[in-house]
Amino acid sequence: MPLDRRRFLYVAAGAASAALIADPLGQPARAFAAAPSPLTALDAIAQAQAIAKGEATAIEVLEAAIAQIERLNPQLNAVVTTDFDRARDRARDVKLQGPFAGVPYLLKDLTDVAGLRTTKGCRAMLTNIATTTDKYAQACIDAGLNVLGKSNTPEFGMSCTTESLALGPCYNPWNLKRSAGGSSGGAAAAVAVGMAPIAQGSDSGGSIRIPASCCGVFGLKPSRGRLIGSTDVYGFGSRGVLSRSVRDTAHALAVTERSQPAPGLKPVGLVSGPSKRRLTIGLYLKGENGAEPTAEVADAVLATARLCEELGHDVKMSKIRFDVSVSDDYHVIGSRRSTETIADLEKKLGRKVTLQDVEPPLLASAAHYRDGWDAKFDDANRRVQQVSADINEQMQQYDVVLSPVLRTAPPLTGEFSPFVPFDLLVERMISYVAYTVVFNVTGMPAMSVPLAWNAQGLPIGSQFAARYGDERTLLELAYQLEEARPWADKWPPCTVVKQQG
Repeated sequence: MPLDRRRFLYVAAGAASAALIADPLGQPARAFAAAPSPLTALDAIAQAQAIAKGEATAIEVLEAAIAQIERLNPQLNAVVTTDFDRARDRARDVKLQGPFAGVPYLLKDLTDVAGLRTTKGCRAMLTNIATTTDKYAQACIDAGLNVLGKSNTPEFGMSCTTESLALGPCYNPWNLKRSAGGSSGGAAAAVAVGMAPIAQGSDSGGSIRIPASCCGVFGLKPSRGRLIGSTDVYGFGSRGVLSRSVRDTAHALAVTERSQPAPGLKPVGLVSGPSKRRLTIGLYLKGENGAEPTAEVADAVLATARLCEELGHDVKMSKIRFDVSVSDDYHVIGSRRSTETIADLEKKLGRKVTLQDVEPPLLASAAHYRDGWDAKFDDANRRVQQVSADINEQMQQYDVVLSPVLRTAPPLTGEFSPFVPFDLLVERMISYVAYTVVFNVTGMPAMSVPLAWNAQGLPIGSQFAARYGDERTLLELAYQLEEARPWADKWPPCTVVKQQG
């Protein structure tokens, strides 16, 4: 099927504090908010360079981030635990080392740092203080990143939104009535407004890519087994970061990848820029279970496809075949994880958990496993392995594939809340995330690139996935897209500093 060749006019922002950017969906030009401050407007590498050159001190950069958190977090609820005093002590250390030396950093509230609270979004863990530091977190610290707090996450990271009963909703900075996505919603919202230039996420079903799309930032899920301490027991999960620039993510990948990657992987190293290689890109719009994107999402992805063609790539309409429902099986497997999560929590508490401790969806998921889904587990696990092999085979004809990240623009807060009946919640999730889960099942790298905003000013990401182990191709393409259609100067309305007088 030939692609629509319509051209769009993009108005360069130049050095203006508020940029008029023509919407790639063909909407009238809109004014994006001004950057919040000179220091928080910098990406992580630029902040590190400024510190290294003596243009700013680590404490000045940190205080700018803290000021941004104190100003905006009451609206967004993106940061749920702070560690400002220890961060200040680290910022005063004259022996800062690493490519991110002195750069403020947020860890997701699923990740342990000794002496800092880890709640995992669960009411029963609101007073839990970690006694050890996670290996991935330590690798980030060793690279010079200065942890100043924890970002909001749903209970145990088990949702496509971020609105736990323990921590409260994280709101989308582009529209405070909308979801920031999940489960790394706090990280994405914080990065979008400059609370930190880079923040840790994790992705077991789309949890980096979903909030990246919702909040208009860049998010890469690395290949299974790529990063230090990055894979869960079921092999679906990976760590990663949310960032405002491709180079920040590329540097973060380089400093956190394993020295001896999993079998089948070669080290990526630092990807420093675009390639001149002409890619074959497979474009598909229909997700699993026959899900179709809304018109504005389809238009956004088609605009991305046209941009890829203009950059010299060969874009082909494709149809990635889903022979079984990946998400249905994913939720069956997830129900077993729910029973294990509850068992671990009960062991920690020394008693049975109740609805005063955990949310209804977690208990309902575990109940489904005990009441029959356990009999489906082995077949579900076998099918997702077969799907992984099938998708890997279909990918051989493409360098990357392009699709929506999500079926719709960011939904209203509450559509995926813990109060939604479990069966309806699962049904909604399967429809909403019909494009992300498959790449957790296959273990392939995938990224959300912020290339479109709709008429209401909400971001719509485009998802690219590559063959297993080929993060380099994704990052090189991302550099090219970032250069062709920059997003770094786009700031949510809530970041505007009102002038006095």
